[in-house]
Amino acid sequence: MTETWNATDPGVLRLPSGRLVRGRALRRPLPAGPSPDYAVYLLGKRPPEVPWEARWLRWPDFRLPSDPADARAVLREAWERAAAERVEVACGGGRGRTGTALACLAVLDGVPAGEAVEFVRRDYDRHAVETPWQRRFVRRFTG
Repeated sequence: MTETWNATDPGVLRLPSGRLVRGRALRRPLPAGPSPDYAVYLLGKRPPEVPWEARWLRWPDFRLPSDPADARAVLREAWERAAAERVEVACGGGRGRTGTALACLAVLDGVPAGEAVEFVRRDYDRHAVETPWQRRFVRRFTG
């Protein structure tokens, strides 16, 4: 089993199951510590190459995923892999799209969809999930 994230590190969200997922802003430098084993990048255009396995989910800033079915599949894979691997979810600023994706992971982990945004705002970033349509996406997320 790979070394996991440290739950006290900035940006690391502990889901109720104990899975740890790091959210971050791609416009900021890579945090110190171990690199991700797997990452999901939520951007309107293809991200630069990274030395770890990564998936790109087309998701323009302040919007929703371009393909909701693909988003569900990618987020489910991230949640499954977080049980044994270091998983990172990131967008440009690390709040709106990243917060929305983390809230969806929380739903997959058993947090009721109506409580997932508050969970992420409390335990990840108080400004996470920036738009009304992102909040609605989380409330309707079924994975």
